[in-house]
Formats: sequence, structure tokens, C-alpha cells
Amino acid sequence: MWKNKMAVVDIETTGNAPKKGDRIMQIAIVLIEDNKIVDEYSSYVNPQQPIPPFIVELTGITDKHVKGAPLFAHIATEILKRLEGAVFVAHNVQFDLPFLQAELESAGYSGSWHGSVLDTVELARILLPTTDSFKLSDLTGQFQLTHDRPHQADSDALATAHILLYFIQKLHSLPLVTLERLEHLSVYVKSHIAELFKSVTEDKRKNIQALPANIEVFRGIAIRKKTEDQTDELHPVSLEDPEKVLQNYVHFYEKRESQLSMIEKVNEAMENRSKIAIEAGTGVGKTMGYLLPAANYALKGMKTVISTQTVQLQEQILLKDADIFKKITGCRLQFALLKGRSHYLHLLKFEQALAEEESQYDVVLTKMQILTWLTETVNGDVDELNLTSGGRLFWNRIRHAGWFLGEDKDPWKEKDFYLNALQKAYDAHIIITNHSMLVQDTQRIRPLIPAYQNLIIDEAHHFEDACRRQWGKQLDYIQLKYTIGQLGHDTQDLLAGRLAAILKSRVSADQKSSPLTEDMAAELSTEADAAFYQLGALLKSSIQHKKGQQKYLLSLEDGIRENEGWRQVQYAFERLLSHMKKIDRIIQHNLEIVKKSKDSISDSKKAVIEEIHSFLLEWNEWIQSIRLFFITNDSTSISWLEGDLRSLPGSLSLLSRKVQVQKEINEHFFTGDQAIIFTSATLTIDGRFDYFLKGLGGDQLKVECNIYPSPFDYNKAVRLMVPKDLPDIKSVTHDEYVEMVTDHLIAMGQATKGRMLVLFTSHEMLRHTYELIKDSGLMEDFILMAQGITSGSRTKLTRNFQRFDKAILFGTSSFWEGIDIPGEDLSCLVMVRLPFSPPDEPLTKALWNDAKEKGENPFKEVSLPKAIIRFRQGFGRLIRHEHDRGLIVVFDRRLITTSYGKYFLSSIPSLPVEERGLDSIVKEIEDWL
Repeated sequence: MWKNKMAVVDIETTGNAPKKGDRIMQIAIVLIEDNKIVDEYSSYVNPQQPIPPFIVELTGITDKHVKGAPLFAHIATEILKRLEGAVFVAHNVQFDLPFLQAELESAGYSGSWHGSVLDTVELARILLPTTDSFKLSDLTGQFQLTHDRPHQADSDALATAHILLYFIQKLHSLPLVTLERLEHLSVYVKSHIAELFKSVTEDKRKNIQALPANIEVFRGIAIRKKTEDQTDELHPVSLEDPEKVLQNYVHFYEKRESQLSMIEKVNEAMENRSKIAIEAGTGVGKTMGYLLPAANYALKGMKTVISTQTVQLQEQILLKDADIFKKITGCRLQFALLKGRSHYLHLLKFEQALAEEESQYDVVLTKMQILTWLTETVNGDVDELNLTSGGRLFWNRIRHAGWFLGEDKDPWKEKDFYLNALQKAYDAHIIITNHSMLVQDTQRIRPLIPAYQNLIIDEAHHFEDACRRQWGKQLDYIQLKYTIGQLGHDTQDLLAGRLAAILKSRVSADQKSSPLTEDMAAELSTEADAAFYQLGALLKSSIQHKKGQQKYLLSLEDGIRENEGWRQVQYAFERLLSHMKKIDRIIQHNLEIVKKSKDSISDSKKAVIEEIHSFLLEWNEWIQSIRLFFITNDSTSISWLEGDLRSLPGSLSLLSRKVQVQKEINEHFFTGDQAIIFTSATLTIDGRFDYFLKGLGGDQLKVECNIYPSPFDYNKAVRLMVPKDLPDIKSVTHDEYVEMVTDHLIAMGQATKGRMLVLFTSHEMLRHTYELIKDSGLMEDFILMAQGITSGSRTKLTRNFQRFDKAILFGTSSFWEGIDIPGEDLSCLVMVRLPFSPPDEPLTKALWNDAKEKGENPFKEVSLPKAIIRFRQGFGRLIRHEHDRGLIVVFDRRLITTSYGKYFLSSIPSLPVEERGLDSIVKEIEDWL
């Protein structure tokens, strides 16, 4: 048993940098001995400087709290006494320990503490590989631990101590083979967890117990056993009275006529195998509106596929709605999630990767995460894991790509996650997938999605763009260089060298392998650098530089392709392509020699061969992409270059998209006899489906359209305002407009006391506004979070926004939709500009040109409809539930001053538009909220 004395430390500080004068203002130490909490110590510390407002808001600790507190030097001996002989534990030890050491040094105790350290963040990454956040408050919430004062040292230290004890307990519950592998890898991580792992492993060896019933050990790796789905006889679901079904099985059900009408309409479409489009407003209960009919027809033997754009909706259906249907049907109506094979772990490749000694931190950490995960996962889907960016790169080595030697040669075949996912989809009544997978499947000779009778495309306003993206190409410098780096040459311990070693032991006299020399590998890398260097030079010479802007797009239209710079780029990529094709021939040839060899191949060598096969598939994708961009000229696609001038060539990406995809959509989705239900909360403009239908293929499509409006009373819940003291965007400079926007946001933010989401259409304007607000010093007691500036994903930023009272969240693009902040956490929504796509954006420009050639008005047919759909999505962020209320303030006066503004207003629930000055808006905010 791990019996070391452990000192769990947490500190609160006036800032992040002790070298810049930031000081400790509170410290807490919880002592653990024999895995029990034996002592708790905490003290405020006088930092001898004012506490910044931001820190006060974050911690709740004010100057009054620390005014009479001791100086750090006065409690240093007390702290050292507790640390003596202990393992130092903290949640992010790289912050707490250096800060504490700096304070001890200032107090005259230089070099006073040395010893082992444990980082509970690192332990959390290893032992909770699927949790979406490693923040202390999120972990305590997950384990339902008391943590009543996050960001106060005494509460945080105690919470960290309880989490540490949970981790020790979890380690003891892991299979011995998993612990042994974790112990072996743990010597390469940052904190001294190897000591802990070694102690637990030794205990486990002394008390060897039977494996849990749901775990098995195969080829030295502990994995969760596959669960057998129940195959009870399915009970019919009566939809004669869907209201009764919903009343009986849906918690807090409220009758909505629009939902019942939607159920009836979807039922009818499935019965008649027809195509319909349904717009269902927020609060209708859209998901249940199509799931009930899908379940009904599934039980009659008709398979349904549901395709979504977002992971959140997939998870809602699988984790929440599927449970309801288990109750409704009195059995396990089978749902399955199916993704592309690269989402699934290839166990043979992972087994081989484990056998390789690797000290690179992200690789070691990811191996440890996967070892833990394999005792828990039944799906083997990478989306379950919370990996570092380096871990994502390692995943590319071990992800599934099918088989070169054939699945029967894989010793892991019976446990294979990808085959298991395909079988589950085949057996399921309802399959959940995403738009990308659905569209990609149309290109396969043998589709992975089993034959189905009903197709439901939710979040259908994204479907046209999903088709464009899936039928396009992308070429990134960083990804290509990483792929080249995996290859190496025959004398390196990389893919080429490992294949050469296999060939050396197997090639007979009549078989001649082709060498991949060090010079070839060096030339390949040099040519890749040269090609992208030329591309970077083209970007710099072809753009119009704008003050403060670093990220640029360059459309590769005919004008660009005719200049000398483009020809230099083309020559460079043709040379690169020649080298890549030569490498491709060498590897193909050598792999075929191995495949034809009659000698048996060891499993470790099979894993190497399968990894090289995966590499080759990706290599051929690169070759096809280069051919598309530089050799062939596809007149149906638009290509462009993206890059950040601060990091060339590393930031460079080439992208292509098909301009019009209607023909392909028609061919792949409208020629069969399946029922198709397109649905979303935002399909119409001014009550008409014309724009959406045009994206699918136009008037000739026989699609019945229905609108089921939101049941919410928006007139009671929402106030819509436009400031009358802001100028028209085009009448002032960018800088002047941003300064005025900043003044308004500061005044409104103070009135709402945070709880404000600000939506931008440009990241440059977001950054400029954010910096001006920070520099003003007027919002120091607010938590300001900005997409692309504050670290974290959209989900993480949204969660942090909800955690703090005085928080303001700035977002672009993805924040206009798909985030759900119900209740009082969000009271004010600001749209800085109407969400038009920039007219020089390559795809928008191509669609404009296409509309002009057809004699259409490009603004009316392309830009306006797209902006209205996004405006509607943004509007929908504010009211998520029936009792929500709040204000929407649109800074862009074009909403009321232009002839097209009425189309935006007629596409949202009918509301009076209040035109007010800033003082009046602030007063209304204070009175109404």
C-alpha cells in the first residue's frame, strides 16, 4: 500500500508570474498519511500589494481578507514543517511549486524544499482519459465532491486531496497487466507518479485477484469485453396516440400541437417513401418528433439512418433519447453510432506501438491514456478520448485504415472495434452518423452504411456545405511534413527502416526489393519545404496588406494562375509530386514482396506492415491532392490558399470545394425510393424554403415543406434593440467603428453585470475589440473570454462562461450556432454586424460569379440568404427554454436602414424593433433584467 506522507498544496496568487512581482495571498496544505487525511492548514497571506479586480472576481478574495494576514515570511517555517518528508501534490504542480519556491527564497529559505512531486492533472489525464475537462471544479462536479468555494486555497486543497485518494483507489482497481504497463511508461512523464504506480503494482502482485467480469486479457493487454445486445422480441409502438406515449415516457412532458403534427407528417413520409423538409422552431421537440416515427417503422423492419452535423446532437440521441425508447418498446431497440474507420483504434498497431520504447511525452501520455481507456471502452472511438495535440498526431499511427494483409491475418480480428461498429450498424434498427460520413459513403464501391429505408438529415441547413467539404480536398504543410517525418529511410527506425528490416529477413534471391535511401528522404523533405516556401512567397506578393491583419485568403483563380509566381509554385510542386510518386512505387513494390512471401509473418511485423499500408493510403491522398491543385484543372471547383504571415510556411493550407453540388446530391439522395426527412430550426427565409431547396437541386425536386413554429412567447421573453447612436458601418473607418462598439459593450456589460454573448463576423474585429476593452481598465472585475484568444474549445469556453457571474464571451463563426446557454447564464446577446460572408471569400466569390452567369442577382441569391440563416441561428442562442428571457442588441443599423433588413426581421419571430440611444439601452437593461 502507498503509505507515503503527502502534502496536498494549493495557493491563490495576485497573478501568474512570481518573477514579475506577483505574490501568494492564500495557501492551504492538506496532509495525507496511510491514505487518510490527517491535517488541514490554511492561511491568508498579506501580499503587500493590491489584489487586481480580475483576481477578486475569480477568487472572491479581497484586500479586506488579507489586510491583517501574516506576511509569507512569518508562516514559512510552519509551511516547511508540513512539507518535510512529504510528497508534494498539487493540481498543476508546475504552477504551485515554482511559486512557492520563489516565496520561500524571498523569505530567506533558498533551496529549502526538494523531493518527489505528484501532479493530479497528469494523473487525471491518465486515469480519466475520457473526461472533457481536467479543471479541478469540473472534476469535483463529476465525482460529486464538496467544493463550495472554487479558487480559494483551502477548498481547492481539500478537493484535490479527495481526488488524489480517488485516483489511488482507481489504480488499485485496474488489472495487474494494465498497471505493469503503466508503471513501465510512467518513468517518462513529468511528475514522479512512477513511485506511486510501482507501489500499487507491488501491492497488486501480493494480492492477485480475479479479473472483473467485464474485463479480459488478450495478448497481454486488458480490454473491456464486448457486450452482447439483448435480442428480446420487440414490442410494437402504437402511435395512434403519440401524446399518450410522450406523457408516459418523457419527463416534464408538455403537450405541443406542433410536435404532434410533426410526428404525423414524418409518419406519413415514411409510409409513402416521400421526401419532406421540416422546419421545427426551438421548443417544438424536433428530435422526438422524428424519433417516434423512426422507432415505429424500425419495429416493422425498416431501418432508419439519422445524420447530424454536430457531435452534441449525436450524444443527445444516444445517451438520452435512446434510453427513453428502451422503456417505450419494453426492450432494447438497438441504436448504433457509425463513423469513418479512422475514428477507431487498430489494436494490432497499438500493441506494436506499446512494444516500442518511446520517451516523447505526448506519445507516452497517450499510450497510458489508451491503456486505461481500453478497460472502459466498448467502442474504441477516438472521440471518446481527451487527447493533447501531440496525442492526436500519435493517434494517426494507430488509427484504423482497413487491412493490407487481410483481416483474417490480424490476431485482434475478433476484438476489432471497427468490425464491431460495422456489425452493430448492421444489427441496429436506428443508425446515427454524421453528414461527412453519409456523404463520403456515397463515394465507396462498397458502402459501409447498411441499406436503409428511411433517412433523417437533422441540422439540414449544413447539408449542402457538408457535401462541398466532403467532395473537396485539402493540403496542409504541417500535416504533409509530419507524414514525411513518419517515413524516414531504410537505415532509420521509422516506417521505411522497419519495412527494410522485414524485407532483409525474408527476401529470396529472385526477389529484389527497392531501396529508400537517406538521400531520397532528404531530397523529399527539401522539395516539400521548397514547394511551400514558393507558395508562401506567392501569398505575400499577391495579397493587399491590411493594418493589423495577419491571416489571409488568396483565391487561386485564373488571374493568379497566369503570373510568374504561380508558375514557380507549379514547378516546385511538380518536382515534389515526382519524388512522392517514386517513393510510392518503392513502398508498393516492397509491400507486395512481403505479401507474396510464403513465410509466416510474426504479429509484430504484421502490425508494421499494416501501419505502412495506412501510411500509403494517406500518401496517395496527398498525391491526388497535389495533382488536383497543380496538374489537373477542375472547372467545377474553386481553390484557394490560406496562411498566417507570422508563421510561413507552417500555417499554409490549400483548399478546394465544388462550387455546385446539386447534381451529385440529386444523384446520390433523390434517385432511390427511401423516405428522406430534412429538418432543422432554420431552413426558411421569410417563411419560404426556396433557398434551401435550391441548394439541394431546385424546384424540380418533389419535396413537401412544412413549418412548425416555436411555441415560445417571444414578445414576453425578448426585447430587440438597435442603437441609434452608432454610425452606419460603411460611413466610418474600421478603427472608428471598433472604438464606438467598444464603448457600447463596456456600458452594456456593466449594466448586465456580464452574462453577455457578443457575436462577431470577423476574428480581426473581435481581437481588436477585446484588446480595447482590456486596455480600457473599465472591465477589470469582469471575466472576458474570447474565441481564439482565451485557450480552450467552444465547449470549454461556454462552460467557463456559465461558471462566472460577471463573464462576457466573445465569439465568431461557430458561436453563432450550436451552443446552448439556458436560463440566467445568458441575458444579453449582441450581434456586432449582420453575418454576411466577406464578398472576397473564395467560395462566396465563385457562387457570385455563378449567379451572374445565370442572370441572377448574386447578393439576393447568395449572400443575403446565407446571412439570414446565420442571423436566425444567432438569434436562437438567447431563448433555449420556455422561461428564458433576455435582450438582443444588433449594432448593425443596416437591419433597419436598408431595403433588405426586413428579410432578416421577417425570418425571426415577430418582435418590435426598439431604436434607442446607448443611455436608454443601458436603462432598459437595468430595469428589465
